[in-house]
Amino acid sequence: MTESQQSHRKDEHVFLAEKYFQPQAQAGFDQVRLVHTPLPETAVAQVALAPALFDWQWPFFINAMTGGSTQTGAINASLGRIAHACHLPLASGSQSVALREPDLIPTFTALRQADPDGFILANVGAGATWQQAQTAVAMLDANALQIHVNAIQEAVMPEGDRDFRWLDAIAAIAAHSDVPVIVKEVGNGMSKEALAQLAQIGVAYVDLGGRGGTNFAQIENARRAEPTAWSALADFGQSTVESLLEAQDSTLTVIATGGVRAPLDIVKALRLGASAVGISGQVLHWLIQEGEAFAQAQLAAWQAALPVLFAALGASDLASLRQVPVVLAPSLLNYANQRQLKLP
Repeated sequence: MTESQQSHRKDEHVFLAEKYFQPQAQAGFDQVRLVHTPLPETAVAQVALAPALFDWQWPFFINAMTGGSTQTGAINASLGRIAHACHLPLASGSQSVALREPDLIPTFTALRQADPDGFILANVGAGATWQQAQTAVAMLDANALQIHVNAIQEAVMPEGDRDFRWLDAIAAIAAHSDVPVIVKEVGNGMSKEALAQLAQIGVAYVDLGGRGGTNFAQIENARRAEPTAWSALADFGQSTVESLLEAQDSTLTVIATGGVRAPLDIVKALRLGASAVGISGQVLHWLIQEGEAFAQAQLAAWQAALPVLFAALGASDLASLRQVPVVLAPSLLNYANQRQLKLP
């Protein structure tokens, strides 16, 4: 396989994502407290975790990461095997490079080959045509499609796009798609205004992609030949928790992604209104540092922990979890007040 400039960029993204991985993410989950009840009156055996989202068994999944080079194709094969073993949905990294360079298609189809019966999400950029989106879905025999929006990443990327007029393209894909369409931010969060715009053009699902996880502004700035003023954007955008507050009144089905580092983070995101939670950087970190078997074991441990956490909180399902009292830190209350947001 000939490695193009785009393939090399995919390898750089993986290397820099791991270099800048933060074990203690800044997604805002530490600013959310779930009120403990000493009398849960719930048994672990009674807990039902399946979300009202597609046919998923678990309220979390392995979110988009990579593909487009020999190295990232091998990572995708590992991710597919992990997803298959854990019965978790799995999202592809952006397939835009494979649409331009068909020789790179096998680095993405490795996902489906390793997880032949799993729920796989295809992935294209917001500037893709609906025909390109359909090609991406067919490439993976995908069950759903992510459209990623990444204005800040593109702005900082040395070779990034400079045309951010995406709503018409998103609307066309949503209108023509035979599979569910999820609009996904890549790490700078969502606002209530953007959520309303997406609902208006026919989008039903959104992945908030909040600040606090993989930081593409930081990654793209590191790819530049010398430091630039773009470093000021490293902390730009809404955190995952702030984005969940922005979504309190939204009519869209919400997925939360960004800086999820523990099962309790998943529980907090679900309590704040997410229907499911995506994890990326943490899985990549396990895979690179400790290997495939370790990553699989860690995800299985998270799966074992979730029903125990639900039961300890007195919640038997996602609906009853939403009734668990929650306390927000003053900074989050200040954010919600200034933005005139409904409290969870």
